[in-house]
Amino acid sequence: MIEHRRSQRFQLRLSLRLLRAGGTTLAGEGETVNVSSGGILFTTDRRLEVGETVEFTMAFPPPPGATANTDLHCLGKVLRYEGSLADPERRAKLYVMAATIERYEFVRP
Repeated sequence: MIEHRRSQRFQLRLSLRLLRAGGTTLAGEGETVNVSSGGILFTTDRRLEVGETVEFTMAFPPPPGATANTDLHCLGKVLRYEGSLADPERRAKLYVMAATIERYEFVRP
């Protein structure tokens, strides 16, 4: 299979918080599966519609000597829905989604 992606994907498991999808404010939680400079694959407890604008933050662990996370605040568009899976810990369904990262900003505490 030929790889068509323009940028390298990094397998990162970071906490993700959904803030807004389309014009609706959300309170969704999730986790990244992989991240690149232009997109993200993640799991979330909210199913989003393909094509809608999505706003989210990813929490990067604190660097050595620091005590607080650095968040990456992102704006993108939902590209695809890849399916769902069961989360036995929370007794909930998780949705696997992919989105672009069109704009981002680091937010420090």
